[in-house]
Amino acid sequence: MAAGRTGALLVHLGTPAAPTRAAVCSYLREFLSDPRVLDMHPLARFLLLRLVILPLRSPRSAAAYRRIWTAEGSPLLVHGLALRDRLRERLPDMPFELAMRYGAPRLEHGLAALAAAGCERVVVFPLYPQHAESTSGSAEAAARRHARAYFEDEAVSLVPPFFADAGFLAACAAAVGPALERFSPDHVLFSCHGLPERQVRAADPTRGRCLVAPDCCAELGTENSRCYRAQCLATTRALALRLGLAPGSHGTSFQSRLGRARWIGPATSEALAALAARGQKRVLVFCPSFTADCLETLEEIGVREAERFRARGGEALELVPALNSRPEWVEAAAHLLLRARAERSP
Repeated sequence: MAAGRTGALLVHLGTPAAPTRAAVCSYLREFLSDPRVLDMHPLARFLLLRLVILPLRSPRSAAAYRRIWTAEGSPLLVHGLALRDRLRERLPDMPFELAMRYGAPRLEHGLAALAAAGCERVVVFPLYPQHAESTSGSAEAAARRHARAYFEDEAVSLVPPFFADAGFLAACAAAVGPALERFSPDHVLFSCHGLPERQVRAADPTRGRCLVAPDCCAELGTENSRCYRAQCLATTRALALRLGLAPGSHGTSFQSRLGRARWIGPATSEALAALAARGQKRVLVFCPSFTADCLETLEEIGVREAERFRARGGEALELVPALNSRPEWVEAAAHLLLRARAERSP
């Protein structure tokens, strides 16, 4: 065994094992039982899950998964495995494993595999560009908890949020650029995953600045450096600059709302309705908070929102594929991992 050998654990959010009601119910139960995701009193969370979400949402989600399921399985898992394999080729001295925060492959199994491969240290790579406690925060906490069975605490490091990383932005621009030229959209919409307002406010160290003014996320500074919404807007501003998009020709929205709580906005469904009402017939959508295609990109945007947009008078909505295992993203991810490994080297 090489002294100090470092392995890498890629972490995606998760996926059900099959597009069936039972499998989706099992997945949602684990996902939404996480207090970082449904941040409410445990009894209220239990009742909401058992009486409302699981019986009502599982059948609808299973039907949605069936629309995008492939012969190889869940798109998120397929793309995650492809990224793992490309990174193994790019960095042959670094063992790689893929894990899901919820569902399979399990975090603990990935860590066990890295330990069995002779790794003494591990870099955990949550594949979320922007930070949120319900995504990267939960992934880090769970990975550190399970890693204690195999590694010393100081042997576990993390790839930080990479929403402003030059390599990540270049990979996104490489994905969007050809679609811009071919599709000639009237508008480009950058659709990010949504969060409840209360979770965004919880990251505000001032406890009084967040979401008070309409432009509070327009710039990223010391006070809002951990703000998910501000990080999303910073990503889209950087992409608009790289792509040469004129002011007014693009916008940012937030998708995947759940429940009746107030969520950050504008909502993607409302933004698309407004574009159709203004006569902007051709809309190109890219989802810069997702590094791999999944239910939220392929079905929510590529199927449901595309159908709604056309029903409202739009001509065409085209979804730009996520980074998945594009060569530019593999290269950017490799550099992020090497940087994280070097920063923890003795």
